[in-house]
Amino acid sequence: MKKSTLYIVQAALIAALYATLTILQNTLIPGSASAMIQFRVSEALTVLAIYTPAAIPGLTIGCVIANISSVTAGLGFYDMIFGTLASFLAAVTMYLLRKIRIKNIPFLALLMPALFNGLIVGFEISFFFEESGFTLPAFLIIGGCVALGELVVLMVLGIPLCILLNKKGKQMRIVLD
Repeated sequence: MKKSTLYIVQAALIAALYATLTILQNTLIPGSASAMIQFRVSEALTVLAIYTPAAIPGLTIGCVIANISSVTAGLGFYDMIFGTLASFLAAVTMYLLRKIRIKNIPFLALLMPALFNGLIVGFEISFFFEESGFTLPAFLIIGGCVALGELVVLMVLGIPLCILLNKKGKQMRIVLD
């Protein structure tokens, strides 16, 4: 298979998986993937940005599709813009930091979704949805809650996924390279 075709297929599969997991989670447990304190299971897939650049467009497109469903959940158009921007920046940064590892785990890269979502989605929620208007204390609390949810998902699901991908390295190269 040509490298460009494989790249497109990988990106499409990642996008479909991310969107499906997020929408399914929000359908089964409303708000669990789109509230201020969220544990979006699909965020574990951000780990794939460490292993293939195709995850960057895949996660970005998957996030757009998933966040379209959040428009009907009351988050509005803003989440499609800000949430997607956070996912894109996190994926790019994870890819760039992929080689920095401690005991073969890319801990620094794994912090990026929490950092970008905490800052950007925290700003989005505190600026557009906080009744009393934007305040620094509200932003810090909301951003902290968003970041905490990301960290939990990446530590509980992301690290084991990294370990699995590291162990299955040569076998996974067929899929990820």
